[in-house]
Parts: sequence; C-alpha cells; structure tokens
Amino acid sequence: MYKSSLALAVALGVLAQQAGAAGFVEDSKLSLSSRTMYFNNDNRDVQENAQGRNGDQREVGQGFKLDYLSGFTEGTVGFGVDVQALWGIHLDGGRGRHPDNNNFFPSDTDGSAVSQWARIGGNAKARFSKTEAHFGSALAPNLPILVSNDGRLLPQTFEGGTIQSKEIDNLTINAGQLTHAMGRASSNRTGLSVAGATQDSNKFRYGGLDYKVTKDLTLQYYYSNLEDFYKQHFLGLTHVYQIAADQSFKTDLRYFDSSSDGKNGQAGYQFSNNGGYAKKTGEVDNKTWSAMFTYTLGGHALMLGHQQVGDDGGFVWLNQGNVVDGNGRNEGAGGSSFYLFTDSMINQFARAGENTTFGQYSYDFASLGVPGLKASVAYLRGDDIKNARTSGTYNEWERDARVDYVIQEGTFKGLGASLRHGIYRGSGEAGADMDQTRLIFNYTYNFL
Repeated sequence: MYKSSLALAVALGVLAQQAGAAGFVEDSKLSLSSRTMYFNNDNRDVQENAQGRNGDQREVGQGFKLDYLSGFTEGTVGFGVDVQALWGIHLDGGRGRHPDNNNFFPSDTDGSAVSQWARIGGNAKARFSKTEAHFGSALAPNLPILVSNDGRLLPQTFEGGTIQSKEIDNLTINAGQLTHAMGRASSNRTGLSVAGATQDSNKFRYGGLDYKVTKDLTLQYYYSNLEDFYKQHFLGLTHVYQIAADQSFKTDLRYFDSSSDGKNGQAGYQFSNNGGYAKKTGEVDNKTWSAMFTYTLGGHALMLGHQQVGDDGGFVWLNQGNVVDGNGRNEGAGGSSFYLFTDSMINQFARAGENTTFGQYSYDFASLGVPGLKASVAYLRGDDIKNARTSGTYNEWERDARVDYVIQEGTFKGLGASLRHGIYRGSGEAGADMDQTRLIFNYTYNFL
C-alpha cells in the first residue's frame, strides 16, 4: 500500500497546519467497534482426508475496528482525512476445524489459523459545495455495481478514488476508479478479479446516478468496467406505495447486462461461476433480472420475488477468491458481495440459466413493545442450473433464519447480538450440502 500510504502521509502533513480550523476538529468522529463471532460451517458431503480435515469449520474470533473521520477545513474547498485500523484475533478452532482457504481467518504455513492479523488504511478527502472526493485504501463502496463485504470479523475494503456529487436536487452522481482490494481475512492487498480467474486487474472504473423522481420513486443507472474481464450495465427502479401510516407496498426491480472485456477468456483470465456453464468457455456473457415485492403492515413484512439468470453464462461481480501470491498460496481475498436479492447466507443462486423464486417473512417486535428485537425466515429455490461438466440441469435451495437484538438503554446500550442459521441443499452438480451457524456480538463506542 505504498502509494496510498504516501498520499495519506502528505495529506496529514498539509492538514496538520490547518488542524485548528473550524470544522476539521469540531466535526471529527472517533469510534471503536468490537465484533465477536462464532462461525460453524458443516460440509455434510465432504469426507475426512489424510490430514484429518473433513471440510467442517468451527472457529471463534474477535475483531476490532478503529475509525477516525475528520471534519473539513474552512474555505471554498474543504479538506479532511479518514483513518481506519483493523485487528483480528483468533480465539478458538484447531487445525482440524480450520479449512486452509483464508476465508474466515488467514492461514499459517502449516494450514492452521494465524493467531492474529491487522491492517491500517486511510483516505484523504475534499469537499466542494455538495461534491465530495475520497482517495485512499479504506474505501467501502455500497453501490449496485460493487458492494463491500462485511460478513465476517473484519470488513473488505478497496483502494482507489471515488467522487459523489449532489449538486442537482434529487440527483446523486457516483464515479470512481479502484485499483486494489483488501480481503476480510487478509493484511495484504491484491489486484481485482472474478471467480475462477488467477490473474488480476488494477483498473475497475464505474459511473452512475440515482434520480429521485418523486419521494416514492427512484431510478438508477450504473456502468462499470473491470479491465480485461467484463463490462456491466445496471438499471434499477424502486417504488414505495404508502397505503396507510403503518402499511406499505414496495417494488424493487433490477437488471444487469454483462459482457466480456479485453483478455477475458484467455488463460488466467477465465471466468467460472461455481463451475457454471458458459456459452463461450471462460467468457462473461450474461443478462440477469430480478424483481422483489414487499408488503409491510405494522411489524410484519412479507417479501416475495423472482430472479432469472441468463442461459449464456453466470452472473459476474468482483471476486478475488482465486488470486494467489508468488508462492501459490491463497491471498485471503475471498468473500465478496453483490447487489442481488439472492446473495444469501450460504449461496448466491447466480449460475447460468438459474431461475430462483424466493420469499422472506420478518417481524419487528417493537410493535409488541420490545424495541430492538427482530426475527426473520427466508427460503430460496433455484432451478434449471446449467453446468459445464455434465449435461442436464440441476436445482438447489436454501433456508435461512435469524434473530437480532440490540439493547436500547442502560449501561450496555448499543450492544447487539445476532444468531443466524442456514441450511443449503443441492442436487447433482449444484453443490455440496451445508449447514451453517453464526453467533455475532457487536458493540461500538463513540469517543467523539
């Protein structure tokens, strides 16, 4: 991270001279977040190997995240800086229960989990009117074409530059270029890639806008390009119809069109979404649409939807899980998210030809006088999956349940607990059966 660290150091030097300026210090925020997590992944179809591993994973870890967000200096253009420090500690889970894939914890040379790992990053930022620019290595985009993953102890972050403008009323414009990713189980940075590829790219460009037509209707368009891998267009529509004060109906429509770019398809640049079928081997060629409808009444919310992945190839998104270092070891950059309703607890339901119908029921117990307590159950069923290795189609399903509670007052106000359990089953070449349980405790203390 030499370049970004140097840029951050220069920015800190300049800002140190203006640290007394109104806004830079007064608007600063400093917080420490703690996450304790028990992770149990039971691979039910995997037999024990000679090393005593059977694919099962049972581990406990402690994560800390320190965030400092400055305000902006005075003047026509205001400057500031953000700094983030991350530290992960392995608490329990022997070698036999730690798969050597760097997915939850980084692996040591003998395949066991390391005792701890850490990284630090930061962003220099500038603000002019209603436009902000950020440059550094602690970026965490949450956009239709890129969603930063935060599903384990530490969050995934990216290096590069972003800009967001709200100069025009009801219109938000986003653009940027990213060069590297820092995985949720790694102290290192890697280039950017896709599932199945061993080569990477240092140029992911994107641009898009969110237009609020009315207070209830939002339209979106985004374009992104991962050099030598893919180009992607996104269209989105969100509408909320307020039936009554405690009753609403939400429509959410999403469409992606992805195609090959540059070296995609060549050795090292081939895309393979879970071994899925591709009309042109290793190349990105996909159209995916999804629709979700949610009816809310008081504390009840019922969601139903359907998703269709095109027959020519699987859905594509940034995924560095196959990138290795100079010694051929996994870099720990695995773990990625994407902007589809089927990005569930265990599986993605995003393979070639897959038709997925899904539903979820959730309840907010605040309606019964227990604020902070929420529960939900979800079910997804995917059919017509194509696979590159065999003829025919396959199916898969997943059932997820979770309970979340955040203490609302008293000494432990803000302490949250989340219990999640998922069951995945697939037929034929669809995938290995899994049962997964996560127990998470989160707490954030704000110093400023």
